[in-house]
Amino acid sequence: MERAIGRVFARATGRALAPYQTAVIRIGFAATWLLFLLREWPNRHALYGPDGPWSLDMARRLLDANHAFSALLWSDGRGWFEIVYLVAIAASAALMLGWRTRTMSVLFMLGVISLQNRSIFIGDGGDNVIHLMSMYLVLTRCGQVWSLDARRARKAGSGGGTAPTRDLTGIVLWAVLGLCLAAAQLSGAHGLTWFGHGPFPHLGWSLVLWGLWATHAVWWAVQRYAPGEPRIVLDTLAKLAHNGALLVIMVEVCLIYATAGWYKIQGSRWQDGTAVFYPMHLDYFSPWPALSQLLGSNGIVIMLVTYGTVIVQVAFPFTLFNRRLKNVLLVAMICEHLSIAFLLGLPFFSLAMIAADAVFLPTNALTWLSGRLSGLRERMFRRPEAAVSGGGPEGGAPEARTEHGGGGHTLVG
Repeated sequence: MERAIGRVFARATGRALAPYQTAVIRIGFAATWLLFLLREWPNRHALYGPDGPWSLDMARRLLDANHAFSALLWSDGRGWFEIVYLVAIAASAALMLGWRTRTMSVLFMLGVISLQNRSIFIGDGGDNVIHLMSMYLVLTRCGQVWSLDARRARKAGSGGGTAPTRDLTGIVLWAVLGLCLAAAQLSGAHGLTWFGHGPFPHLGWSLVLWGLWATHAVWWAVQRYAPGEPRIVLDTLAKLAHNGALLVIMVEVCLIYATAGWYKIQGSRWQDGTAVFYPMHLDYFSPWPALSQLLGSNGIVIMLVTYGTVIVQVAFPFTLFNRRLKNVLLVAMICEHLSIAFLLGLPFFSLAMIAADAVFLPTNALTWLSGRLSGLRERMFRRPEAAVSGGGPEGGAPEARTEHGGGGHTLVG
């Protein structure tokens, strides 16, 4: 028993698991939210701003009751709304590119919950998934690969130094955000309480936000000035938080599909195989009416899609320990979401669900893709005379393959 517990603890704290999967999740959710904000730019005031039907007073009373948070409740002015909306766009773009991922993940979370909690009746299931995943991403090391942070870390490591150089950009960003949070705290901003109900009972949003701000400072100070045991302890805690959040994401995806599938089984239209027929004949969900009519008029296609949807959703959580079967159903679910985006006109819902499904993508396929992308980038941007000094035939492929430390047969791989 002790050896088993030791192996589990070593695996949970030895390394941050699934770096490629978490990178895809980061890119997927940040890109989905960014595209949504850009598409709704002309309608932003009616959706989340002062022109919306959900007044500021109604939003404050609702959020006081359910203990949610929204920075938009601090003011009803147009100027403040524009600032929050633009910060949400900038944080999404920066997180997608992997620039200062620790900080941008927090700003991304605040942007998502601030806008969505301002008008909670606007959105669909995809918005709920983005809402939850934005909180989980704060705890993950989602910038290990495919990010500007990883590129900066590689350049710093190639310099031969053992301690991180002075990070002026990070210090300025940390100081500015601290001043903004202090100004909001001193002004008595709505929802910023210390021990009121926040993300957890008796843990207010002020305590959470100041705790994250202080954690960034401690992390930087230890990395720079305290080599040895303090750095090892903090790194172990960060890996444990990452792996715990990764497990929660996996369980969340399984719960989404399991509950969706079992609820469908109880519906009479899903039982008789006609459920898909009805949304394909609604004008609101028919961006391509001719194609919807063509597919909807074929009873065999409707029956196969209806029963296939239920079977895939119910079966998926039970296939996680069979890597090949899991990958087959994963492809089926991604194709299902692509068809929803194309046939029913729900692109952002589909993108959010595909990004959530990415936690189960096979590691070997992602490392292969990373090697191909690295090789393509080297051929496109590196000088011809420097090409002979590459690490192998695939350019950056060897480094990409060793980043995750193996483990191609895990649940996420």
